[in-house]
Amino acid sequence: MEKHETELITFKVQRYDPEKDNEPHFREFTVPSSRGMTVLDGLIYIKENLDSRLAFRTSCRMAICGSCGMLINNYPHLACHTQIEEFRSNTLTIKPLPNLPIIKDLVVDLIPFFDTHKAIKPYILRHDAEEMENPTTEFAQSPQALETLLQFTYCVKCGICISACPTSASDKLFVGPQALAQCYRYCADTRDEGEQERFPIVDTDHGVWHCHLAGACSEACPKGLDPALAIQLLKRRVVSRAIRLGRKQQPSSKVPPPTQTKPKVPFPEFTVKGAK
Repeated sequence: MEKHETELITFKVQRYDPEKDNEPHFREFTVPSSRGMTVLDGLIYIKENLDSRLAFRTSCRMAICGSCGMLINNYPHLACHTQIEEFRSNTLTIKPLPNLPIIKDLVVDLIPFFDTHKAIKPYILRHDAEEMENPTTEFAQSPQALETLLQFTYCVKCGICISACPTSASDKLFVGPQALAQCYRYCADTRDEGEQERFPIVDTDHGVWHCHLAGACSEACPKGLDPALAIQLLKRRVVSRAIRLGRKQQPSSKVPPPTQTKPKVPFPEFTVKGAK
């Protein structure tokens, strides 16, 4: 088995407890690092061996849950998705994501972020209330229609796009790239009829029109999404509806229920017989 050399890495971690500290400060930790070790692995080492009071979020450890977003060497990353050796440095500076309130150490308050996400109604809206409440079948969608919005369904709601966005840094009321991109994702869905319910939220001075297309959100997204593109497409959609340009597409129809059911496959005999 190949042995990996161990290197000592200095983790310079921002600490802040609003109940005790007047302002954020840094504390340094020495962490043994080997090839393949992630920044999150280093933080877990610190918590388990050096300082159990260090606060940070983590869950899946595979860049799916979006919990471990933080600023690493002044750039937002998912700590579980970022290996220490990528930085080619013996020192890592770890801070909480900017543009979000700090709860403690590296943990930021995501409640306003999720409240904004919920405000744009991130789910399929249809005028047929009965069908939505008591669905009888699926709504049709072609592979081509799905392709136009598929990338935006991969958002893990980590908040990194907000932390990278210069507009979010200067305007606390800005809806933000995550919610705006998800607004486009659902408005562009051929199964949806909820445009007019979402537009009042995004068609404002603090909404889609305050995006200056810096592109920082797309550059920082750990899943490779392009929220800046979604925002520009959302602008075009809002203007098109306002000046009645183009023909509004009718929502997709329901898929007819199957005319016949699949035959049931019989269970095979048990290979181990019960004791008689």
